Amino acid sequence: MPEDILKKDVKYIKGVGPNRVKVLNKLGINSLKDLITYFPRAYEDRSQIKSICDIQDGEKATIEATVVQGVTTRMLMRRRSIAKAIISDGTENILVTWFNQPYIKSELKRGETYRFYGRVSIKNGEREMNSPVFDEIGKYKNTSKIIPIYPLTEDIKATTLRRIIEAGLESVGEIKETIPDYLLKKYSLISLNEAIHQIHFPDNFEMFHKARRRLVFDELLSMQLGLLKLKSENNIETKGEKCDKKIKISKVINDLPFKLTSAQSRVLEEIDNDLESSKSMNRLLQGDVGSGKTIVSIIASYKVVKSGFQVAILAPTMILARQHMANFEKVLNQYGIKCGLLVGGMKAKEKQELLEKVSNGEIDILIGTHALLEENVVFKKLGFVVTDEQHRFGVKQRSTISSKGENPNVLVMSATPIPRTLALILYGDLDISIIDELPPNRQKIETYAVSRKMEERVNNFVKEQVNEGRQCYIVCPLVEESEGPSYTIRVDEKTGEQSIIISKGTNTKDLKNVTDMTEKYKNEVFKDYNVENLHGKMKPKEKEEIMQRFKDGKIDILISTTVIEVGVDVPNANIMVIENSERFGLAQLHQLRGRVGRGEYKSYCILKYAGYNELIKKRLELMTKTNDGFVIAEKDLEFRGSGDFFGTKQHGLPEFKIVNLFEDMEELKEVQALAISIIAEDPDLSLEKNKLLASMANKKFSSDKNIII
Repeated sequence: MPEDILKKDVKYIKGVGPNRVKVLNKLGINSLKDLITYFPRAYEDRSQIKSICDIQDGEKATIEATVVQGVTTRMLMRRRSIAKAIISDGTENILVTWFNQPYIKSELKRGETYRFYGRVSIKNGEREMNSPVFDEIGKYKNTSKIIPIYPLTEDIKATTLRRIIEAGLESVGEIKETIPDYLLKKYSLISLNEAIHQIHFPDNFEMFHKARRRLVFDELLSMQLGLLKLKSENNIETKGEKCDKKIKISKVINDLPFKLTSAQSRVLEEIDNDLESSKSMNRLLQGDVGSGKTIVSIIASYKVVKSGFQVAILAPTMILARQHMANFEKVLNQYGIKCGLLVGGMKAKEKQELLEKVSNGEIDILIGTHALLEENVVFKKLGFVVTDEQHRFGVKQRSTISSKGENPNVLVMSATPIPRTLALILYGDLDISIIDELPPNRQKIETYAVSRKMEERVNNFVKEQVNEGRQCYIVCPLVEESEGPSYTIRVDEKTGEQSIIISKGTNTKDLKNVTDMTEKYKNEVFKDYNVENLHGKMKPKEKEEIMQRFKDGKIDILISTTVIEVGVDVPNANIMVIENSERFGLAQLHQLRGRVGRGEYKSYCILKYAGYNELIKKRLELMTKTNDGFVIAEKDLEFRGSGDFFGTKQHGLPEFKIVNLFEDMEELKEVQALAISIIAEDPDLSLEKNKLLASMANKKFSSDKNIII
């Protein structure tokens, strides 16, 4: 199979016309490769034939039956029609019905035998199967086998997508192998070609499990090899910039107007030991929102600067970069340490002057956004790199900023809690420190889940708090009605299965959006208060001005998208209202909630929901019962079970298509051990036996788009 065939546009696949191309693109299917790797989310076993007399009420089943009374059709109101037939397998008769499918009459012949699959209902002892799919005997497309169930939008039918995927598999030919023979044999893996075919249309469940195991192995191995190869290429473990043992961080700690928590002190001891070591520090610092990670990085930066090196602080947004600038200067100015701020939109002359000061060493600490990654940013002696909110940056961005020094020490900070076992695997090249304790002045945030029926009561509560001088965030999933949501609860009509998926084609009419809510709240609900909005489509300067006004208390109620997830501290804001909370992941809800409770006032988070089922209930109940981000992260992973939890959208890592990190933990550990042993023997993957692995690893991180700012 030529490599280029996988890049072929999906519009050239049999059965795909102009309209279907648009629908497939909504699902993220643009190429033939996208199509054949659009894996099922579930399967329906239609291979077992049941006798009609044995089928229970509400059960879905496949039956083999003869048409004993031919199809009759009649018209209903509004041009609707109903087709009916009676079929029998000798054990009992059953009525089958179809709505708005008049062609059924020409397809089912009286006296002929077919296989039917559908849900059976029993009323007054009479059995009925509504809208079943059926096949002629020996020509099985819809019955008598295991049928894949794919994530869909309302614009495409399941049968249509299955036909298109079948056509794609036919056109691709033999799929090229990605894993060398010695590993296939050692781990008893089936070929990639067989795995791809069997994952879509398995002969039986044994073959499905073999196919899934092979594809999970592929995804995990390519990611682990990619990460470890990057580590090897960047010489992360080589000799780094060693700090002076005579420079004591206790000086800064003792001068602080507050006392550090024991968790902060423990983490600082770990970082201090790393900085004094000849080996470059490469550490992940995890801590819940408000746990005090920033002051840890400030104290560490003091030691680095006083040891004769420069520091780079990489923040995901301009707002956060400016906040860091204020915090760093507040603590470090007294020690003669000079900080500089580099963000987009600076005047050319101002930027040039700053870059000159950085290159000649006049600036000790440079704080900025992705502007720090530009080639013209040159340090005189970079010794320490801090990336804040690591999930907003791709792996390559971390490498780019580190390459501006001679193996500088690296601290990766994240307020997105990751279960420790997963962090050890996903950040295999990093040591891990965790701040698992909040400062004593942090307020517990009272969290409530309420339906839209309580909207008036919630609005009155917001008014009461604002009248007392407080401020409020109201978060919506959309900027405008036409956008798609981040997450969607989907309940499968056939199986009743509930799942949370990324959905780009979901109807959004019932979702709250910033534009409409601002109009309504400004002119009606909160017309006596200062109401403004904030969203990602605004210009950076405009966003910054609004956040500054909110921080200064000039805005009472800020209606926003999740752009405030990583934002400035506003101690006076004590209410967070999240609209359509069922549309967000738990980790994201927790991040948003962390925007309040930063001052002395009792704080509240109100999770408003529209739809409500058992899964939504469990998720929102968890949010009301715990403020522990790590507990929430574990459950979020369990509930969601999607590859995106650690995909590009959250952590800058390539997105998983089939791996479920909650279910596949043992495979993850096995593959990580394998990857470590392979890289230890062959760091560059240059041995002949590892040629396929080198190609696999290189492709995994070939894109420069792994960055979300």
